[in-house]
Amino acid sequence: MKIAVIHDYPGVFERVTAYAKLKGHEVMVHTEAHNDPAKTVAQVAGCEALVLTQQRVRMTRDIIGKLPALKFISQTGRNVYHLDMDALTERGVVVSAAGHAERGGYSSTAELAWGLILSSLRHIPYEVERLKQGNWQSTAGTRLYGRTLGVYAFGKIGSAAARVGRAFGMDVVCWGREGSTARAKAEGYKVAASREAFFESADVITLHLPGNKDTRGLVTAADLARMKPTALLVNTSRATIIEEGALAEALKKGRPGFAAVDVYEQEPVVGAAHPLIGMKNALCTPHLGYCERDNYEQIYGNAIEQLLAYAAGKPINVVNPEAVKAGSRV
Repeated sequence: MKIAVIHDYPGVFERVTAYAKLKGHEVMVHTEAHNDPAKTVAQVAGCEALVLTQQRVRMTRDIIGKLPALKFISQTGRNVYHLDMDALTERGVVVSAAGHAERGGYSSTAELAWGLILSSLRHIPYEVERLKQGNWQSTAGTRLYGRTLGVYAFGKIGSAAARVGRAFGMDVVCWGREGSTARAKAEGYKVAASREAFFESADVITLHLPGNKDTRGLVTAADLARMKPTALLVNTSRATIIEEGALAEALKKGRPGFAAVDVYEQEPVVGAAHPLIGMKNALCTPHLGYCERDNYEQIYGNAIEQLLAYAAGKPINVVNPEAVKAGSRV
C-alpha cells in the first residue's frame, strides 16, 4: 500500500516505535509546513492511504476531487472538522480517527501553557537573547505567588493547569459551563461570581476549551477589555475561541497588557504572516502544545494501527461507515 504522511513538521513519524510495522508498505513522509492546496495534491497523488496529524491541513472537496487514488485517511485524534466528510464519503474514502492520547497527552498542553506563563512574566526569551548579545538583565518580572489565575474550562487540561497554579501559591478561580464549574468546585477551587468578575479579577487567564461551532468567538472583545492592563492571556487551545481580530486589537489598547499564544486561525503560519507575531507584548509559539516525543509515539502509533487494520480489510475507529459501502477497498 502506498502511504503519504504530510505535515510531519519534526519528521518523527519514521522514528516512532510502531513504524517498523509498516515494513512492506511504501511510505512517503513530507515535513514541509505549507498552506498550498496544489502542493497537498502533489504530495498525496497516487497514494491509497494518507496520514493526517491533528488538524494541520484542511481536506476540501476540491483537494479530494483531485486525488482519485485516495481510499483511506488515518487521522490522529477524533476531531475531523477540517475534513469535508461529505465529499470523502461520496468518493468512498474511509476515515479512521483514533481517540485522544492517554492521560499524559493532556499534560503536554498544560505544561506548555505554564512554559508560556513563566516565559512571559519573567521575560525569559527576551533576556536570553540579550545575554547572547553581550548584555545583562534589564527587566523586572512578575511573580506568581499570591496572584490570581483564571482557568477557563476545568477539563483534563484546565484542571492540570489549575493544580500547577495552586502549587505556585496562586489564587485559582475558574469559569466555564455548569459541568466545568461543578468539577472545579468538587476539587476545591473557586468559581467566579460572574463572567465579568472572572475577566476583571485575574492576573493570568489560561483558556482550555475545545475548538468547535459552540466555542467560536466565545471570548469577545468586551471580555478582553475588562482585563487588567498588567494581565496575561494565554491560549493553547484554538484561536477561534477568541473573537476574530479581537486579541491583536486588545493588545494595542493595553487590555490585557500581554498575551502568549500557541494557536492561530490559519495554520501553519509561514513567513510570520500573523498580526500577533512581532508584537512586543505577545509571545508566540508554533502550536507546540501536544508536540512532544511521548505524545507522538501515542498518536502515530494509533495512526499506524489504523493503517494496518485497513490494509487487513478490517478498518477500526471508522467515522464514516457509509464510505465502506460507497466503494472502499474493504
